[in-house]
Amino acid sequence: MEEVVNLASLEGSVDFSMMGMFLKSDWVVKFVIILLVIFSIQSWKTIIQKILLINKLKKISKKFENHFWSGVSLDELYKQIDEFDQESFSNIFRNIMNEYEKSLIQKNKIDSAFIQRLYTSLDLSIAVEDTNLNKGLSFLASSGSVAPFIGLFGTVWGIMNSFQAIAIAQNTNLAVVAPGIAEALFVTALGLFVAIPSTAYYNLITSKIDNYLSEAESFGKDLVNIISRQVK
Repeated sequence: MEEVVNLASLEGSVDFSMMGMFLKSDWVVKFVIILLVIFSIQSWKTIIQKILLINKLKKISKKFENHFWSGVSLDELYKQIDEFDQESFSNIFRNIMNEYEKSLIQKNKIDSAFIQRLYTSLDLSIAVEDTNLNKGLSFLASSGSVAPFIGLFGTVWGIMNSFQAIAIAQNTNLAVVAPGIAEALFVTALGLFVAIPSTAYYNLITSKIDNYLSEAESFGKDLVNIISRQVK
């Protein structure tokens, strides 16, 4: 009966809302909470930007690829290249055709070295795409792995404060113990709130990037094969 009374009085006297626990926490726990909130905001910003970017590139690539396979000649498409968005598959096409045109101007011999130069141009184009798409993802990966430990640090610190409060009050009453424990567990939950979506979306985004780069590489190889058949 006494425990029920303590619980009722505790519920009325202590603010267990997120803002209430934040305001009652000490400066270390406040710093941890603010840090985790910053991590969360930056993580969601990166997630949204990357998903929108990948979807945009796929849409642009599909449009260019459809035009590429529409029957237009390579020379004609090369003349029209500035009409397309300067990214994605159009960049791969431009870089390979630049190497092709350069070899024609220099009257280089059409041999295996020539084909290898086209593949090198393709590899460099894919590497640039890979670098641009993966830019910022390291933060997302770090958030997924580091955030739980930051939250755990805040939890340990909060529990230490709770034990100090118990020692000072010389009382194990729920009204003394509960607020500190609640603050500590709140920081743990916040760390998981940052880590779980960061990890999940990091895996999803990297998978989307790998699929896109695989499609881009296939497109580039098809282009090189077409050029090699034309010049033979």
